[in-house]
Amino acid sequence: MSHAFLVELGTEELPPIALKSLSKAFTQSILAGLKTAKISFTSHTPFAAPRRLALLIEGLPVSTPLETITAWGPPTRVAFKDGAPTKAAEAFAKKNGLDVNHLPTGMDGKEEKLMHTSQNGGEPTAELMPALVEKALASLPISKRMRWGASRTEFVRPVQWLAMLWDDAVIPASILGLSSGNTSRGHRFHANRELTLTHAAHYANILREGYVMASFDERKALIAEQAKAEGEKLGGVAVIDADLLDEVTALNEWPVALAGSFDTDFLQIPAEALISSMAEHQKYFHVVDSTGQLMPNFITVANIESKDPAQVIAGNEKVIRPRLADAVFFFETDKKASQTSRREKLRTVTFQGKLGSVFDKTERIAGLATFIAEQLGFDATLAQRAGELSKADLVSNMVYEFTDLQGIAGEYYAVNDGEPTEIAKAMSEQYLPKFAGDALPSTNTGALIALADRIDTIAGIFGLGQIPTGSKDPFGLRRASIAVLRILVEKGYALDLKALLEKAVSQYNAAIDGGLPKGDAAVGLALEYMLERFKAWYGEAGIPAEVFQAVNAKGLSVPLDIDNRVKAVDAFRQLAEAPALAEANKRVANILAKNGAQAGDVKAALLEQVQEQTLAAEVASLTAEVAPLFAKADYTTALQTLARLQKPVDAFFTDVMVMTEDEAVRNNRLALLQQLSSLFSKVADISCLVVK
Repeated sequence: MSHAFLVELGTEELPPIALKSLSKAFTQSILAGLKTAKISFTSHTPFAAPRRLALLIEGLPVSTPLETITAWGPPTRVAFKDGAPTKAAEAFAKKNGLDVNHLPTGMDGKEEKLMHTSQNGGEPTAELMPALVEKALASLPISKRMRWGASRTEFVRPVQWLAMLWDDAVIPASILGLSSGNTSRGHRFHANRELTLTHAAHYANILREGYVMASFDERKALIAEQAKAEGEKLGGVAVIDADLLDEVTALNEWPVALAGSFDTDFLQIPAEALISSMAEHQKYFHVVDSTGQLMPNFITVANIESKDPAQVIAGNEKVIRPRLADAVFFFETDKKASQTSRREKLRTVTFQGKLGSVFDKTERIAGLATFIAEQLGFDATLAQRAGELSKADLVSNMVYEFTDLQGIAGEYYAVNDGEPTEIAKAMSEQYLPKFAGDALPSTNTGALIALADRIDTIAGIFGLGQIPTGSKDPFGLRRASIAVLRILVEKGYALDLKALLEKAVSQYNAAIDGGLPKGDAAVGLALEYMLERFKAWYGEAGIPAEVFQAVNAKGLSVPLDIDNRVKAVDAFRQLAEAPALAEANKRVANILAKNGAQAGDVKAALLEQVQEQTLAAEVASLTAEVAPLFAKADYTTALQTLARLQKPVDAFFTDVMVMTEDEAVRNNRLALLQQLSSLFSKVADISCLVVK
């Protein structure tokens, strides 16, 4: 017979941004404990609401599984001497609590030994659950715990009640200063009373009777559905940001979506400012029309089913009005000053203690962006100007109030100042891509500023010797590196990353007394770190690690070229001829490493056997055939062409002895192998495809 277990911890309102992660960690810890105890179950359902964390586990056995454990002792020939137990037998008996005069024996498959068979497990599952719950609560990812009253108990918020049931019975326990019971609590306003939990499996339905929708996912789906419906009633579309939806879900136990409006006069300022104000301060979803333009409406989610929803809406409209008025004031005030004048204020804003001010950073961004523009044939004047203005909006009133508008505000202010469209666009595009899968800058100038900004930061931090680790990356260099690679590859910029890092380091050295402390090593370390990000990139694309390793072994530093080669090698590895050629390349590499590469032409007169003559002819023919392919970096076609070498290479190694006693013939064969190796190595080290 299977059983159901329920635990619910009631608290004061939990932090909405953390609720989802707290629930996940709580659930995973308890399930991990069950796995360790080898306890099976059929299903689990997590619950998370503003005032509770809960978990229902069904299909549990009444007890932990029984296991038969056999402990083997010394061989009987050692355990007994002339029929009497030896010290070895006495030690075994004492260890296992046995009578030394009645020691059982058995065959372990080789010989007869002392043995002791015991059974482990069989503990009541219900009795194990309090310890698992206590451990889960203690290990929750809580950055700062709090105390309340005179208690020394600590948790993220004050705890109020604890329910713990095994089917319909209470599991007695004391956790966080609370004694377990079978009661929960309903909605603060709709059902402010205790709710008796009659059975663990009935938890969700009983709480629903108390106007609490305990399932996070159920509330989330309902809020999205309601918001969508309210948007349609307005003739528009509710824009539901995923993070905001999670936060709103964590704020409500009984969600009811309501639509409100604000004065159309507010639409004169940037829509992003209005959206940020509504989302950040009031947790409202905004609404757009069929063309994507912001409508003077919002959707709020109330934690109450009001008998007079118009009053709730009016209250929200009253609250949002001064927020939007503030945004108008900030925007209009900012427009009175130019980006150029604001930039001067950056001299007093520190970028990094040892790397100067943000003003200094804009100087370096401008210099590096200009350097890149000249290499690609883009407008260097635009790059210079965009770099100089890139951070000016950081000291604006709008960004001070709404930090998520950095760049966006800069674009509006650049337009207001009459800057060229591409420079204005670069103000916002410099922060793209912001996350995995995000869009790239649409303009070349925006892309150059995005590159220069990130490369400058990476070079500076590495130049200080502050290399990020797996768990510590305060400047977000991992994310910045991936962004740089994406821009270079997806925008088709054939730029040498090493040269860009060298330029960035040289700018620091020219501006800082004594230069960067670790400047000499910064370029190499930063380059290696950045290119290493390709591994995860290709892994997500299903390209094996050995493919990237084959290309990386070439020591290249142009990401676009590296990407081209990786795709070519990945296509090559899927050919039927690839495994044999990879093995052959590995064998050739080993031979040449031991005996030294033989440069120069292969002498036809020294080719004694048909197999080496055939291979030499094929290598010469293919060398000429793939030369134009290599010239235009068509590595995919080149490797597919070289796949024709598989049969002559196999025949060569089957019938020809490379290390013959005749030195001239031996060196000629080594020269042939050197030519063979050089053909493939023009793309990558194919031998890396051999997986041990």
